[in-house]
Amino acid sequence: MARNSGFRAWYYFRNGWSLYFAFIFASTNTLVVTYYLAIEQIPILKEVFPSFIHYVLVLATIGIPLLVLIGYLHFKKTSAYSNEVAIIFESNPFQRRMLINSEINLKINIKLLELISKLANKNSQLDDEETKKLLKDFQEFISERKFENAKDLEYLKDLYKK
Repeated sequence: MARNSGFRAWYYFRNGWSLYFAFIFASTNTLVVTYYLAIEQIPILKEVFPSFIHYVLVLATIGIPLLVLIGYLHFKKTSAYSNEVAIIFESNPFQRRMLINSEINLKINIKLLELISKLANKNSQLDDEETKKLLKDFQEFISERKFENAKDLEYLKDLYKK
């Protein structure tokens, strides 16, 4: 695989800038500009926020929990994030390949379990109830799961519990 270190550096730079520096600069800029251009010029607001530190503390006390809630809603309660991920899978051939490969592997594993189950039925010494149960569970799971429901997430949570 050919690697272009220039594009890689550009990618790392953009991520470092957008995730860290831009956040720090934007929040600092917003606090400074709003305080010194708005609050200092309006006497009633100057009484509420007598100093820049008071303003920062009040805004942080209200803003941080509010932004955490908005981030939570973005990921867990709206379809925004799932649509973002769908776009990534549509546009990134590596992500697409991983998804398709895992689906192919799943089908192969089920076929192997079916063959093992058939062998177990033909030879009473190979009768394996655990394999039959696993095959039944997989087939049932696959028939019920969809991208629109939470079956995969439920399965993942069950794995964490074990």
